[in-house]
Amino acid sequence: MDRHRSHEPSRDEIEQRQAQNTAIEVRSARPADIPELCDLLADLFEIEADFAINRERQANGLRLLLGDGSGRSKVFVAEDGGCVIGMCSVQVTISTAEGRPAAIMEDLVVRREHWGSGVGTALAEAAGEWCLERGITRLQLLADRKNTKALAFYSSRGWGGTDLICLRKRL
Repeated sequence: MDRHRSHEPSRDEIEQRQAQNTAIEVRSARPADIPELCDLLADLFEIEADFAINRERQANGLRLLLGDGSGRSKVFVAEDGGCVIGMCSVQVTISTAEGRPAAIMEDLVVRREHWGSGVGTALAEAAGEWCLERGITRLQLLADRKNTKALAFYSSRGWGGTDLICLRKRL
């Protein structure tokens, strides 16, 4: 399970990866990607206190997203040399406040060894473009308040906080 984890990249490693980033491809996820996507979700859920790693549940959720024929969801992957190194998903909702569709981006995660190489930015941009193609002008997300690196990433790319908080109830 730990085969993809590594130390936090140094500035030199980040700059080296940025220079080599030309092989990165962002594409639609496929069912064959699910095992690698579950690995990525495990990396993410290790640092998010609200979620537990459960490969069966995560694989089922991914199958539901990938099998959704309504066009109201999308899963993107970033690939480097045939290996999935990042992902994110987008799901459409309806905003009564705006009177139009809005979207939620979830599970933006990049393998640690590729942090700082533009992969997360490329995935977030793909999600934004997908939304704009559908007339969606508001994209939102939930982030772990303790994940300061993720919060800095989002902030530096134009994401801003709101006065709203997230509540949930298990049914």
